[in-house]
Amino acid sequence: MTELDKNRIPEHIAIIMDGNGRWAKAKGQPRTAGHIQGVETVRTITEECVRLGVKYLTLYTFSTENWNRPAEEIKALMGLLFKNLEDEIFMKNNVRFRVIGDTSRLPEDVRRKMEAMIERTAGNTRMTLVLALSYSARWEITEAARQLVREGIAPEAITEEVVSRHMQTAFMPDPDLLIRTGGEIRVSNYLLWQIAYSELYFCDTFWPDFDTEALHLAIADYQNRERRYGKTSEQVKDLTTP
Repeated sequence: MTELDKNRIPEHIAIIMDGNGRWAKAKGQPRTAGHIQGVETVRTITEECVRLGVKYLTLYTFSTENWNRPAEEIKALMGLLFKNLEDEIFMKNNVRFRVIGDTSRLPEDVRRKMEAMIERTAGNTRMTLVLALSYSARWEITEAARQLVREGIAPEAITEEVVSRHMQTAFMPDPDLLIRTGGEIRVSNYLLWQIAYSELYFCDTFWPDFDTEALHLAIADYQNRERRYGKTSEQVKDLTTP
């Protein structure tokens, strides 16, 4: 297993879970088989993030663009959503559950289960697992702009901090590390505001095959980078040197 610096674990990891369908196709199985295995990967990666000390894990589960997929696939996805993410994974690991996205478009039974799980896990403190459901970063930014107008905030009073407080992710810090599996090298309308200074990591591994070692490799790559936020290396060293 790849060695990690336990003092430099990302506080917030965001993941684009890509490759379920291609994983299934490569095995001659229906796309739903990939989604089923993908849920098992969610369980594995969630538990490993808890063990490592990650505080926030945000998973791109279903985008607004995914509503254009075949109806049968959407139905299967929705059926899987909470079937295997039961209390065990949350209560056993002291994990809080949250959702971001346009949840008004979700089926009523899915919304009920989602809201019940949010309520049951509200007191958990070890890590927060966030699912991006019916989510689009452009939708989120547009909604934030609409809210600013509704509140009558003066243009000169609108700062980056004010906008951030109106985003759906206001309850957590921006991602330190964004991982995308499946070989594609793009962010696909995911957390566009929040990943301005995130480290990006792309790998060819399909999500159903993304295991704890793959996660460790991504974190090790992150730990080998210098996060400068526009500063020079010398400035960063001056800030971090006792």
